[in-house]
Amino acid sequence: MLLRLYTSRHDKFALNPATTLFVLLCFLFFFCLPTPHHACQELDRVSLLSFSHNLSTPLNWSSSSSSDCCLWEGVNCDVGWVTTLSLPSKGLRGPISPSLANLTHLSYLNLSHNSLSGPLPSSFFSSFDLLQTLDLSFNRLSGELPASALPNRSLSLQFLDLSSNLFTGDFQSSFLGQASHLSTLDISNNSFTGLIPSLICQNYTMLKYLDFSLNEFSHEIPSGLGKCSKLEVFKAGWNQLIGPLPNDIYDVVSLQQLSIPFNNLSGNIDGAAQIIRLVNLAIVNLSFNELTGQLPRDIGKLTNLEELALCNNFLSGPLPPSLTNCTNLRILSLRLNEFEGKLSAIDFSKLVQLNILDLGANNFSGNLPMSLYSCLSLTAIRLTKNNLEGQIQPGILALRNLSYLAISVNRLINITGAFQILMHSKNLTKLLLSVNFNGEPIPVDVDINGFQNIRLLAIGGCQLTGQVPTWLLNLKNLEVLDLSGNQFTGSIPGWLGTLPKLFYMDLSNNNLTGELPLQLTGLPKLDSSAPLDQVNLEIPISVIVQSIGGQMYNQLSSLPPALYLRNNSINGSIPPEIGQLQHLHVLDLSLNKFSGVIPDQLSNLTNLEILDLSQNNLTGEIPSSLVQLSFLSRFSVAYNNLEGPIPVGGQFDTFPMSSFVGNPGLCGQAVNWLCHNQTGGTTISPASSKSTINVKRLLVILGTCLGCFSLLTVLVLWIISRRITVRRENSNKINQEPSSFGSNSK
Repeated sequence: MLLRLYTSRHDKFALNPATTLFVLLCFLFFFCLPTPHHACQELDRVSLLSFSHNLSTPLNWSSSSSSDCCLWEGVNCDVGWVTTLSLPSKGLRGPISPSLANLTHLSYLNLSHNSLSGPLPSSFFSSFDLLQTLDLSFNRLSGELPASALPNRSLSLQFLDLSSNLFTGDFQSSFLGQASHLSTLDISNNSFTGLIPSLICQNYTMLKYLDFSLNEFSHEIPSGLGKCSKLEVFKAGWNQLIGPLPNDIYDVVSLQQLSIPFNNLSGNIDGAAQIIRLVNLAIVNLSFNELTGQLPRDIGKLTNLEELALCNNFLSGPLPPSLTNCTNLRILSLRLNEFEGKLSAIDFSKLVQLNILDLGANNFSGNLPMSLYSCLSLTAIRLTKNNLEGQIQPGILALRNLSYLAISVNRLINITGAFQILMHSKNLTKLLLSVNFNGEPIPVDVDINGFQNIRLLAIGGCQLTGQVPTWLLNLKNLEVLDLSGNQFTGSIPGWLGTLPKLFYMDLSNNNLTGELPLQLTGLPKLDSSAPLDQVNLEIPISVIVQSIGGQMYNQLSSLPPALYLRNNSINGSIPPEIGQLQHLHVLDLSLNKFSGVIPDQLSNLTNLEILDLSQNNLTGEIPSSLVQLSFLSRFSVAYNNLEGPIPVGGQFDTFPMSSFVGNPGLCGQAVNWLCHNQTGGTTISPASSKSTINVKRLLVILGTCLGCFSLLTVLVLWIISRRITVRRENSNKINQEPSSFGSNSK
């Protein structure tokens, strides 16, 4: 009854089937009508064409099938007005046309990753009231930014990226005008100078992202950052900033990333214990500064911390136990400081997400911490140059993801046991154990059967005894091998030349004898221009080549292909076939017993940067064809028995006299000694205004035979003492560096 009553009451509202069908058809008709299209405004179309024609290679807009600019590539419109212009990575070259300022309805402008050049037009921002996003990053824009490029009225700009250009001069916050909604400002990788603007946060309180990195800003970081109450990221690395961090930066509790590496910041880091107030911090990078003091005792309160990088400062003291409460840590880098204490006292087992641990070049002592083997996410460990002792334990095999292990320059023992364990680490690709295992014998074949994925093996400076082990023949993926600074005897095995990927080998400072095997001149990766495998290093390696200086490498393939055989007793001639190693950048055969002539085929090594043949028994002339080595920056044939004219031209005009001393038969301008021609006259090439002085000097020398004899005697004695000194210096140098590969590396 109730149901029937309810139905009867609403019968008058019910639609009959015909009416329902009519309504549906009307709905579908209006729904399917095309949205009215508004052709772009003529002013916008002309402005875009002017922008295109101003480029060295205009866009294909003018050849478009449509004259409606709203249909052109990278253009979007609203009611005929251009609101979006997005042309990233289009190969655009040339200046930015002032005509873009006519696009008064533009809200999004992205011209990033092109080759646009020149200064910004002075009127560039004059009409951009509605612009919200401006991205001009990765171009070649230059000049100074105008002090008030944005108009003095409220703007909508929220995102501004001018990074990776060539802008110069001071960066004035007035450039941003009244962009009160600005949340992202990136001016990194330019050449801005002066101070970081102090009013940046006072005028733009909505800022969340600030990046001043890779410029030339100087002086202290100004106070005022505390007024950026919404700031999440502050980056100012690679500048010339000095002094302590401003106190009010610790008021920005929203801060998630604080990255200011490679500056000259100073002050006591534990005096800034207020850092624990920044509870949202995930990334802290203050590496390569001059900070002192100890880590805050309560640093464990930063439970959101994922990366802590403080390497290359003057920090000291033990690691606070609370550090392991930062259970979200993925990267802990404290290398090159003065931290101390027993590393085994730290319970690393809580750091279950730790990927990279770098505590190298400190003063930690004790055994390798067993708790470290509970950090199952570890991929890279560097404990180089500490005072650690003991042995590598089988527990390390629990780290199944471990690919990088560096424990060089410590006091580890039992290299055989270490290799028998580590050869079962299937993912291990980089192993650096240099300057350990003092005087132990190198493991032999019956002990080692593994390391199938090893790409870098460094056991230099260990004074290991025995011969070059034949199990190296099985390492088909080996690219970099350092056996320097040991006491290996016997000859260089020819099978080293068969390793298919080897391009960097250091056998220097050993007791190797015999001749240079011809097989070595056929190293596959050195006798062709085939590209090297791109292998990223989990932790960058700094390689120091003798006294030239250091270079940081993030990839193995970036290392200069090299063959170091320095300071052995290798004899015989230098095989002409060595000219086949055309990919070689460094060839060091110094301090050996090579004899015969310098092969002319060395001129085929067109990529050679360093060639050292000094302190051997080489005779004959210096091949004139070596002047063709246009990349040669260091050359030495000192202390041999060479004679004849020193080649002139090319890089040879830049080498100092020290490159040729100890060869009484050499002549030429480089040694200030006249060359005699076959007709009995004298020549010196190239001719110079000093020729008269050289003739007088020659006559004086020839007239004082007794003086020459005395000088020669002193010279011989000095050479002998130099050989001894150089050998000692090389041996000591290895022990001064965190690891030895590359003739010295970190």
